[in-house]
Amino acid sequence: MAQLQRLAVTATQICDRTIDLTKEQQHYLNRVLRLQVGDRFIAMDGRGHWWSAVLEVRETGLCASIAEEIAANRELPVQVTLMAALPKGNGFDEVVRQAAELGVASIVPVTSDRTLLKPSSQKVDRWKRIAAEAAEQSERQIVPTILEPVSFDVAVKNCFQKYRFICLARGENRHLWDCLVSLEPPGPPLIRGEQDEEELSIVIATGPEGGWTDGEVEQAIELGFEAVSLGSRILRAVTAPIVALSLVGAAFEKC
Repeated sequence: MAQLQRLAVTATQICDRTIDLTKEQQHYLNRVLRLQVGDRFIAMDGRGHWWSAVLEVRETGLCASIAEEIAANRELPVQVTLMAALPKGNGFDEVVRQAAELGVASIVPVTSDRTLLKPSSQKVDRWKRIAAEAAEQSERQIVPTILEPVSFDVAVKNCFQKYRFICLARGENRHLWDCLVSLEPPGPPLIRGEQDEEELSIVIATGPEGGWTDGEVEQAIELGFEAVSLGSRILRAVTAPIVALSLVGAAFEKC
């Protein structure tokens, strides 16, 4: 099925094995991908399900019927939350896109003492679309959750994952890799998009341009975060999240 095009749909679009396609989805399938009535594509609900779907037509436009469910397992065996301080400009677009490709489960955009960007609701909607597109492209079963931006203070206080790491550019801290490989092995890989109580959950916080302030680091450590390093080089705010998530994949994912 790998050669078939993929389309993210919502659970509310599916009724009696029929997918009610939006106008945008109809345009994408028919005009952009050049699919015709009778052609197949993969529909994914972002919660762990894939289906082989057949494009059909009715009076109100194009729709799709579900032919069969596809068994697939493309997710990391760990639940990873990225708590990323917002960089300047449109840099967070690429953070969302690449983090989704690397298997992140959820992203918390954070405003910190050194954050310049104050995102609008339109920005958040854009990030959600980017995450869905990246999940389609990378053949994931799960579309990452993009939360509403919150302050660093709120983010760390509302963090309840067992393992919490805050990445620092300077200081004598353990490398994130050493921390990850010392964790208990996770249980069976995620299949349906629902977190098992035994499943390993990790949160990784990466800072803004200029890094976290001393006060932010102290607050995070007081709330159970471990300060970690991503190496001897100083990484940009848009690079650090990708390095961190790549280390997670290397530590836990097996081909």
